[in-house]
Amino acid sequence: MKSLFVPSYYIFLKDSHSELRTRYALNALFMFVVTALSIILFSLGSESVSPDVLAGILWVIIFFSSMSGLSRTFVSEEERGTALTLQLVSAPTPIYVGKLIFNLALTLSLNILISLLYILMINNFVVASPGIFWTTIFLGSCAIASSSTILAAIIAKANTRGTLYPVISFPIMLPMLITVIKATQLSLEGAFFSEALGQFQVLISYTVVLVAISVLLFEFVWKD
Repeated sequence: MKSLFVPSYYIFLKDSHSELRTRYALNALFMFVVTALSIILFSLGSESVSPDVLAGILWVIIFFSSMSGLSRTFVSEEERGTALTLQLVSAPTPIYVGKLIFNLALTLSLNILISLLYILMINNFVVASPGIFWTTIFLGSCAIASSSTILAAIIAKANTRGTLYPVISFPIMLPMLITVIKATQLSLEGAFFSEALGQFQVLISYTVVLVAISVLLFEFVWKD
């Protein structure tokens, strides 16, 4: 276990320090979120929109903000020429785990910020069941991070990776998006926590399956 988590920890630290130094993903994600929320506010005006629609809009913002930042998880290694160095100094699995933890931390922080801004700025978006809402945000963030990490590794060497990433991400993330939207709608309706357990089980199963498949396939994706 130590041979897995120690290298993964240093991979996570490397990516964190690199991101804090360049702030590429943070700046891109922040500007996208601010722009998207501003457009929604101006578009809605004084119109009254149903909570179900607002729940879908929230996850559309989260999805596309993730696409604008998480795709660079492995692309940056290719651009800086450090991918070969990582292959020499670490086994594939710790690299994947370190990147996954970094993506999860970035995604979770981003989604909490988006959710807080969304609640503050959108008048009709009233969370009646906070437990369901924040559990959905956490599990949804885990699902996004688990899928985006392996997809970023797959498209890292592609010439058209900028457009390829959202194209291949959408069909894979679609079941997850449908589930989180339904769970968010339950939180707005004031449902009991037990009523959302089915949605949570789907999200947990989605994340576990993707992480397991990614661990098995990452070595082939990373080295080919």
